[in-house]
Amino acid sequence: MTKQLILSNRLKLITKFLPKGATFADIGSDHAYLPISVCLSDPTAKAIAGELNHGPFQAAKDHVKKYQLTDQISVKKGDGLDVIRNDKVSQVVIAGMGGGLIQSILERGKDTLLNVERLILQPNVDSQYLREWLEKNNYNLVDEAILAEDGHIYEVLVADQARDHQVNQLTKQEKLFGPFLLKSRNQAFITKWERERDNYRRIIKQMGQAKQPDQKKINDYIEQLGWIERVLNDD
Repeated sequence: MTKQLILSNRLKLITKFLPKGATFADIGSDHAYLPISVCLSDPTAKAIAGELNHGPFQAAKDHVKKYQLTDQISVKKGDGLDVIRNDKVSQVVIAGMGGGLIQSILERGKDTLLNVERLILQPNVDSQYLREWLEKNNYNLVDEAILAEDGHIYEVLVADQARDHQVNQLTKQEKLFGPFLLKSRNQAFITKWERERDNYRRIIKQMGQAKQPDQKKINDYIEQLGWIERVLNDD
């Protein structure tokens, strides 16, 4: 057996935010590719691969066994953060879901996060919900990344627990765009917000055509569209 595993660029990016010797959980691990890759390259790392559904759970177990990593990776079946309830982990990864779903997983299991130093979150959409949740729950964003892969745009949010309870307050614009992404403004960022600009325009038009338009919601979208247009024009 060749000890080699090729990760997507999205998952490779996530691994860069895990320290050497990480003790982490990958929630919704699917086939456990991410923890396998980390543990293959770092024999001092330990991981929990958490999965709710039986098929991916069994696949994860099979893959961990195939790569002879059963001493480093524990595959657990459970809902969200329940899989770390009886274990001590320092980092938690939740990737490949909508921002709203990731937020609900964090909220439901936040009592399990007391000793978790770092959250690495990769929402497919709605990353602003996570920035709001992090700010309210004693986590500071310390880094962000964005990349394009296979026609999709992915964001990665990295947040460390504020042990002194000194949480950085983000503006509404920073919550929407991401404070680090707003500064770097790479091509993936520009592409995402060009798409979002067109999407916002379509939504505003459709809402305005309703029999009873919700003017407050329309005004909120118009305000955010203005932010998007300014960000794109500033570039």
